[in-house]
Amino acid sequence: MSSSPRKNILLLIPQLTYGGAERVFHDHGQELAKHHRVIECVFDSGTEVAFPTQNTLVALDVPAGAGIVGKLGTFIKRIQRVKQLKREYSVDVCISHLEGADYLNLLSKGPEQVLLCIHNSKRHDPNIRGALGWLRRWVLMPWLYRSASYIVPVSRDLRQELIDTFGLAPDKVVTINNFFDVEGIRRRSQEPLPAATEALFADHPVLITAGRLAREKNQKALIDVLHALRAQGQTAPKLALLGDGPLRADVIQRCQELGLRSWQVWDEQPLSPDFDVYFFGFQANPFQYIARARVSLLCSATEGFPMALCEAMACGVPVASTDCPTGPREILAPQTPAAQYAATPEWAEFGVLLPLLAEGTLAQVAPVWAATLTALLADPARTQHYRTQALTRVQSFGPAPIMQQWQSLLQQA
Repeated sequence: MSSSPRKNILLLIPQLTYGGAERVFHDHGQELAKHHRVIECVFDSGTEVAFPTQNTLVALDVPAGAGIVGKLGTFIKRIQRVKQLKREYSVDVCISHLEGADYLNLLSKGPEQVLLCIHNSKRHDPNIRGALGWLRRWVLMPWLYRSASYIVPVSRDLRQELIDTFGLAPDKVVTINNFFDVEGIRRRSQEPLPAATEALFADHPVLITAGRLAREKNQKALIDVLHALRAQGQTAPKLALLGDGPLRADVIQRCQELGLRSWQVWDEQPLSPDFDVYFFGFQANPFQYIARARVSLLCSATEGFPMALCEAMACGVPVASTDCPTGPREILAPQTPAAQYAATPEWAEFGVLLPLLAEGTLAQVAPVWAATLTALLADPARTQHYRTQALTRVQSFGPAPIMQQWQSLLQQA
């Protein structure tokens, strides 16, 4: 990162619990602190901090109000608290992550520069729904986001979506991808697993997916894919899920509905190869599992710039991903148009792109996924090709080139 005037930078996020945006926030804070004074801010000091920091960590700590009037009062007090912090720390630049923090950043704007880091699709996010979702998508975001100094989406396709949906000035919307500690991931991926787990991965072709068990991540659909594999006569592949979340019970129930046996780390039962689906829960080091899998899967309904996809590539594992908005195509087929979506399996430059596993078409698409995975597992040469391509591609997302882009933007701001 080139030299430039040292700035006071406030980083703002609702919380620092486990999540992709929270990890990016943490990583940015550590890198920016090498050249600037960084203050990290969360909404509530009582929430878990999954990503400890060496930077100053502060909290808004405004008690939540009840009812519409109470919540509005909380919102206004949070804006005032952010204004106070900006003055107290003589903030030159405030960078917010996630929508709730964006609103506070914009509405507390003073002489400092305001940057918004956008992690997810606003057009396709299934959690933006109902009357409040309509208000957020078509009133609050279009109106408020235009007052930002810069908006920083984490993928090129997300940039175009923001411009088209909200009418933002293109010169104010600057794509900067997430970065990954590729060498650190490689080192951690080589740590040993318990003997029974090592044996499972060594003796069976394991398909793995990593992420919070949530609606937008769509892991439930992979149970149908495994069922389709079984229907096509493929009895060897196992499915491993890393992560936990609100849809845990739904995914487990789907296993039961389709007659697939599931092993769950929460039950503390002995691990054996007699199961079809393995729920390993949250793992502090997911890479030691991913690196031993035959193929890593991304089945999300929507993304921003999928960290799990690049982390699997850093582990040297072939990847097969849904061609969802946004991110997978940019990563796996960067020379193709952003508006192109896979209607059939696409053996792309750096991995396999597959049609969306949408609820209405799942019965038709799951067998397509199954047949494609069967073909990949049966072709050692192609598997090795994608291992090599994965490692090649992920080098583009190392810390140095990505943080240089942030530094250039901070110089402009």
